[in-house]
Amino acid sequence: MIYHALNRSNARLAFFNQNGDYEAFLGVLTEAVDRHGTRLLAYCVMPDHFHLVLWPEADGELSQFTRWLTMTHTQRWHAARRSAGAGRLYEGRFKSFPVQNDGHFLTVCCYVERNALRAGLVRQAESWRWGSLAQRMDRSAVGPALSPWPVRRPSGWLQRVNAALGTIEEDALRRCVIRGQPYGTPQWQAETASRLGLELTLRPRRRPKKKIDGGT
Repeated sequence: MIYHALNRSNARLAFFNQNGDYEAFLGVLTEAVDRHGTRLLAYCVMPDHFHLVLWPEADGELSQFTRWLTMTHTQRWHAARRSAGAGRLYEGRFKSFPVQNDGHFLTVCCYVERNALRAGLVRQAESWRWGSLAQRMDRSAVGPALSPWPVRRPSGWLQRVNAALGTIEEDALRRCVIRGQPYGTPQWQAETASRLGLELTLRPRRRPKKKIDGGT
């Protein structure tokens, strides 16, 4: 099953401040892909977080991959700054949600590859050097091995990534990131949630009851 995975820096502090920081992380990501054999479909490394679209082949592979990635990156980041023991680099365990293998997958990849554009870091998504879109556009770019997509990438993909996502798609993806909710059709969501024990992510959140002063 395909997953979107994300992790943020502790306290939202930027741990990528210069080109060398991004290059070092991509080096660790490359090692992680080679070490675990996990299929990497898309990625975007931002100043204080990263997005990955991964296609594991075995149970537990997603957790093993991301654990090694963040642990190794943390160790090397502190070693380069001689700050070992100074505190954690990431805010906690990575967040993830499963993605349906159809047009929903394309929407997730579009969301990931246009992340820097959405954040206002570049004027064109392909100008962000630290993502899979730029890597595919420039064959001389050095980066982790990208696996073939399970869905054919449509023509005009660059234009699609540079165009804004709809409000409904943005809201749905934001909800999936926050809650770990499967992203797909309602039927697929329900079946996948039942299969993976994620039923709670589909339930509406209850609002706390208002207190009435002087009531009984």
